[in-house]
Amino acid sequence: MRLPARLLQRKVDSHKGDYGHILILAGSNRYSGAALLCAKAAFRSGAGLVTLGIPKSINTALIRRKPEEIITLPLPETKEGTLSLSAFPKITAFLENSDVLIIGPGLGRNSSTAALTRRIISGTKVPAVIDADALNALGNYRSLFGLRGGPTVLTPHQKEMSRLFDIKMSVVKNNRKLVAKKCARDYNNIIVLKGHNTLVTDGLKNFYINRSGNPGMATAGSGDVLCGIVGAFLSQGLEAFEAAKYAVYVHGLAGDLAARDKTQIGMIASDIIERIPEALKKCS
Repeated sequence: MRLPARLLQRKVDSHKGDYGHILILAGSNRYSGAALLCAKAAFRSGAGLVTLGIPKSINTALIRRKPEEIITLPLPETKEGTLSLSAFPKITAFLENSDVLIIGPGLGRNSSTAALTRRIISGTKVPAVIDADALNALGNYRSLFGLRGGPTVLTPHQKEMSRLFDIKMSVVKNNRKLVAKKCARDYNNIIVLKGHNTLVTDGLKNFYINRSGNPGMATAGSGDVLCGIVGAFLSQGLEAFEAAKYAVYVHGLAGDLAARDKTQIGMIASDIIERIPEALKKCS
């Protein structure tokens, strides 16, 4: 697959603002790695600036582990070490200068965190990528999608799809294309239904079945990497469906390149991130 030129070529007089500022709301006391994987993938996919909005108690630990390029935004937290609803004013202020929001990787399922997720998703107008525990927070609140003022990409696996849209797992599994298209159309979203031959649809005329990737990508953190790639392509100006489609392909191709070196058995999510530049080069 050949990628759009804007993802592969840069003007001589470029600056980081030309390629977007992503705010990633992710991580918790138990799942700090998800936030880092997402942020690293976004940078490797061309984002100009990435800020991690994380619970304040894990900020020091992440600073020791993170690449120097990533900025952290320590935020109010719950007793469980997850983002608190009281973080909402600080987040909304920060979003005024952000181009893309990614929310969900490693958030946890605390009730205050879920309430924060719902307020942010219904209140923000920037393009958003919603994954993992952010999807779980929306199961009984799907009407909030109608309040969104900007493009929305949902990245569920089959079980998350079943929970989010209250559809039996067997129905999702046996009717992936029809279910994905209907839910995308009914709720005005782009849906990336992950799994073997990941599907991407807007529920209308645009539909894509991915052929890249391999079973070795069924490993912890792989979905966090995909979120980062989708967010990076959005931040570089692609429309939501196009960003999701190309991100899914590049993610799978990077996974294939990782499996070539590490084997499907031995590869991990960070191996996928390290192959993103090579995958982009192969798509030029």
